[in-house]
Amino acid sequence: MSNLLIVESENDQYFIEALVERINVNIKIDSPVCLIDEYECLGGIGKLDNKLRSLSSQVLKEGIDKIGIIFDADNVGVEQRTQQIEEKIKSVFGKSPDVIFSIFILNVAGKGELETLLKAIKCQGSPMADCLNAWQACLQDKKLKQKDFDKFWIQIYQRYDCCTKREEKQAGSKCNNVASLKSKAIYDFDKDIPELNQLKEFLRGLNKRE
Repeated sequence: MSNLLIVESENDQYFIEALVERINVNIKIDSPVCLIDEYECLGGIGKLDNKLRSLSSQVLKEGIDKIGIIFDADNVGVEQRTQQIEEKIKSVFGKSPDVIFSIFILNVAGKGELETLLKAIKCQGSPMADCLNAWQACLQDKKLKQKDFDKFWIQIYQRYDCCTKREEKQAGSKCNNVASLKSKAIYDFDKDIPELNQLKEFLRGLNKRE
């Protein structure tokens, strides 16, 4: 028997892969629901149906007994996002599926997404990214939505606060999300905050055999 983890985007995948390695659990992470950069990956919940349908035939064939699902809370919050996912599961697998589903919603204080959590666990100085706060305030009624602002903040932090001048010349490969999340010590995966601790426990639970 085996387990499988579904994530919303490629950036979620890079982050979870790094965290799974950190806490030393064995979980197979399936291809993300959105196969494009998360900055452009909006409305992933609407694509979950197709992902679940594609997995329905795998459950018995591959002996999958647990499927974990990790999505962002965004502005709808943890409870509503969880309900949305449960409805998607029920529509594809029925009320009594042959596989155990576990759901985790990425958030900080009940809202937000991966980037919100990354901001909370960043461990390098961020003078360049922090200047965006003044820029955002200057925009007044044209401010970016918080979701877009957090994504932009992370991009600036990774590229301009955490990359060397030499790396910036190859920013596409040295300062991107893969390198930043998996190859650099710019996030504290051991930081003691509830949302990160809960995610670790979720992953450990998914790794357990019943």
